[in-house]
Amino acid sequence: MPKNLTHNYFHDREDAATQLFESIPKDFFQSQEVVVVALSEGGVLIADAIAHKLHESMEILLIESVPAPNNPELSIAKVSETQEIVIHRALTEAFGITEAFVYNEAKRVYDEKILSHLYKYRKGGALQSVRDKAVLLVDECVETDFTTIVAIKSMIAKGAKNIYVATPVMDSFSYERLLQVCDGIFCPYRIEDYISIEYYYEKLEKPEFSELERIINSDK
Repeated sequence: MPKNLTHNYFHDREDAATQLFESIPKDFFQSQEVVVVALSEGGVLIADAIAHKLHESMEILLIESVPAPNNPELSIAKVSETQEIVIHRALTEAFGITEAFVYNEAKRVYDEKILSHLYKYRKGGALQSVRDKAVLLVDECVETDFTTIVAIKSMIAKGAKNIYVATPVMDSFSYERLLQVCDGIFCPYRIEDYISIEYYYEKLEKPEFSELERIINSDK
C-alpha cells in the first residue's frame, strides 16, 4: 500500500527517482520495447534515471499551458507537440470562454512556444516513434491529471501499444482518474490532501538548459 506522506520529503529528484524505480516491478518491461517519456523539464532528470535503470531510451514530450484571457496564470487547456489538446471544461464554461478561443490560443502557444522548444531540444526533430511500443510517462509529480491526460492522448495518437504513468508523488483524485485512461500507474506516494510539489521535495532547483540538452541528446 502507498504511504501517506505528511512530513516526509524526497531529498532531491535523484532520491525521488530511486524511490520511484523501487515501485516498478523489475520484470515488468522485459517482454516489451519501452520508451521513457518525460513530461516536464524537472521530469527529464527523473525520467533519465529511470530509463538508465531500465536500459531503455528516453524522450521529452513538449507540453504547454493555454492561458485564460486576461489571466496568464490560469491554465484553461494544455497543448502538446503532437497538437493534441485537452480543455478544462469546468473553467471555460464558468468563464464563458468559447472553444474557438481555446483552439486559437492553442495554435498561438504551439507556434510561439512549442516550435521554439522543439528546435532548442531536438533541433526541430520529431519525437521518436512510439508505435507498437510501451510508453512510460514520467514526471516529478502529478498535482492534477491535466498534463498527464494530454500526454496520454498524444501517445495514443502516435500509436503507442501500452501507456503507463510513473511519478514519485501524486494527488489521489488524479490517480483514480488516470487509472481509467492508462494501462497502469507506478507511484510510491499518493496524497489525499495534496499541497504542492515544494512540500514534498527538500531540494527542487530549476534544471539548467545545458544539463537538459546534454541528457536529451545523450539518449539519441
